[in-house]
Amino acid sequence: MVWRDGLEDLYQALLSAWNERDAVAYANLFSEDGSIVGFDGSMANGRSEIEAHLKPIFTDHPTARYVGKVREVRELGAGAGLVRAVAGMMPPGKTYLMPDRHAVQTIVASSSGSGSWQIEMFQNTPARFDGRPQEVDRLTRELETKLQNT
Repeated sequence: MVWRDGLEDLYQALLSAWNERDAVAYANLFSEDGSIVGFDGSMANGRSEIEAHLKPIFTDHPTARYVGKVREVRELGAGAGLVRAVAGMMPPGKTYLMPDRHAVQTIVASSSGSGSWQIEMFQNTPARFDGRPQEVDRLTRELETKLQNT
């Protein structure tokens, strides 16, 4: 299905823009009124605010790279879609994941019907699994498998 591929591509483009430390490319994946809720709970609304939020993050310190895995893509209605994914992060210059940085990521996106998707909301929630270290280990193994296959 074309809409499914477009939504998966949008998610991969988001991770790529982060990994390339490109605040402009990242922000341009959002609709003009799109929003983010970051890993630390910070929020930014609109492309310009998202870009302004990310520029100092990318400028002031090296950022870890995302390794993500899409778990679900769903059409919500005409021109609306949902992506649910999990992601891990690798420290700069390293090849291992940091389990304390695992996240559950959700994108709500819209399309004008031309097949081009834009992010309306991106939520990046820590996947700490309080009191369930076996779940952290399971997610680490799942993401390591994804990492080995790329």
